Amino acid sequence: MISQFFILSQRGDNIVFRDYRGEVQKGSAEIFFRKVKFWEDGGMEEAPPVFNVDDVNYFHVKVVGLLFVATTRVNISPSFVLELLQRIARVIKDYLGILNEDSLRKNFVLVYELLDEVIDFGYVQTTSTELLKSYVFNEPLVVDAAHLPALGPAAIFTQGTKRMPGIAVTKSVVATEPGGRKREEIFVDIIEKISITFSSSGYILTSEIDGTIQMKSYLTGNPEIRLALNEDLAIGNVQGPVYGYRSSSGSGPVILDDCNFHESVRLDSFDMDKTLSLIPPDGEFPVMNYRMTQEFKPPFRINAVIEEAGSLKAEVILKVHAEFASSITANTIKVQMPLPKCTTRVSFEMEPGALGQTTDFKEANKRLEWILKKIVGGYEHTLRAKLTFSQESHGNITKESGPVSMTFTIPMYNVSRLQVKYLQIAKKIGTHEPHRWVRYVTQANSYVARI
Repeated sequence: MISQFFILSQRGDNIVFRDYRGEVQKGSAEIFFRKVKFWEDGGMEEAPPVFNVDDVNYFHVKVVGLLFVATTRVNISPSFVLELLQRIARVIKDYLGILNEDSLRKNFVLVYELLDEVIDFGYVQTTSTELLKSYVFNEPLVVDAAHLPALGPAAIFTQGTKRMPGIAVTKSVVATEPGGRKREEIFVDIIEKISITFSSSGYILTSEIDGTIQMKSYLTGNPEIRLALNEDLAIGNVQGPVYGYRSSSGSGPVILDDCNFHESVRLDSFDMDKTLSLIPPDGEFPVMNYRMTQEFKPPFRINAVIEEAGSLKAEVILKVHAEFASSITANTIKVQMPLPKCTTRVSFEMEPGALGQTTDFKEANKRLEWILKKIVGGYEHTLRAKLTFSQESHGNITKESGPVSMTFTIPMYNVSRLQVKYLQIAKKIGTHEPHRWVRYVTQANSYVARI
């Protein structure tokens, strides 16, 4: 059972706080934030999602810069509580449209009403947006989405050749347009998180894709939706070579190791024509989750070399090459590399004409950090770093360094080649044709290159 639930800002401000059972001290939010901010335990840089302080279990997830936290004194499944926190964040976003500090403060009455329906005396009742509509009657105060970041969970959707900004999915599922008009739109996200480990010679040791098809519907009357995927989609082990090392737009079957579907999905014709039928519930929900471990072409190649340049000096050369087409641009790239413990100073040398790049040496944990605002497909970027040591290294500096890790987001690109071929709405709604928006996003989950 849940004793307390609260939402904190990055500064530690308590935005929402609900005490369900009175079993945990009132200052738990401050205790939690101080513990997270000054975490020093076991060499970890950040606090784990679950920890215990004075016999109180703290569970937390970070969503768009906000900390969603639950506390309890009883022994409870961590995965259950962490999933609950994610679902609460999703329900609040469904109702408010935009999930940020401003929207929470403007709609605190609605947020507290939602929390009281989701959890009763510490026991979870429901996290279904559709069911909550029968019990929650406050309407949200709309927050202006014009100043939201251009790239986020709802960045760019496309309809044919048209594009629209992410504010299209920052609408509440219960609010109406001025004049009482109901929006007739449906949004589909294909999000893939990839994990790759490269050997020191550049060969792929492990590779995996964790993907999900997310849907958010604003259609009236709950019409049936038919969503068609690749006709050559196969699930499970397939004998023989698959599609080798072809590009993400290449030919060949799409083979998933396993997948699962939302409870509303009907699979009557899935085996025959790879079509999913469903009546979408209100709010955002995963239509399908899937996993793929077949060999695929990585979006980036990382090359890292560290060489001694004297008794107290060494040089690091980092190269990142984008393997995708020039029509695609990756955003918010961060490259990190642990350095030898005796490193005291690092001077950086970027390539001529480098724009939108920043470098830093995190002295506390001896880590090199290279941030690139964007990388266009087909381009290669190089960073040189000259290291100064406090004492002569008696070991192998290559073994003391690395591995190199990388995070990124690539809009309108997916590695598995899983595609939504068409999105069909069973019955026409009114006189206007509903808008259908589909987006593909690839993100790094664990992208690591050994030195």
